[in-house]
Amino acid sequence: MASKRRSGSHPKPPSQRQLRVGEVLRHALAEVFREEEIRDPDLLGVSVTVTEIRPSSDMRHATAYVEPLGGVNADVVVKALNRHRGFLRGELGHRITTKFTPELRFLEDTSFAEAAHIEGILRSEKVSRDLNAGEEDSDPENGDLENQDLESDERGALREENNGS
Repeated sequence: MASKRRSGSHPKPPSQRQLRVGEVLRHALAEVFREEEIRDPDLLGVSVTVTEIRPSSDMRHATAYVEPLGGVNADVVVKALNRHRGFLRGELGHRITTKFTPELRFLEDTSFAEAAHIEGILRSEKVSRDLNAGEEDSDPENGDLENQDLESDERGALREENNGS
């Protein structure tokens, strides 16, 4: 009996083979970017970081997550890479030893922007104020009994060790 996919189910995690092939593709694509000149004015002088490549389960398609250095003009760079995906696929075919060279699709990697946003939140005045208020609550002079009990237990253990020797 065929299994039905539930509408709220999570996608299957990548297999070891998908992860391994993704890494091989990532290294090969980075090598292509480093060695080959793609004749496109939108890519002229742009350094592109390939952060991840996720191949499909049948290895026929792959999504490459890229970010231009500094994150400047990312949408223009991604569009240019998608225009040249046939050329890039051909170059990958010369560098990797898989049965099929996957068709590529380029997307902007937004994880750097998300990390910067989270860091900005953590550095905000409101979060700093909340963290400072939390430190005042756990100060032993203000009645933090748990820390005081721990310190007295540690002193007691040291006394027992010294008396026993």
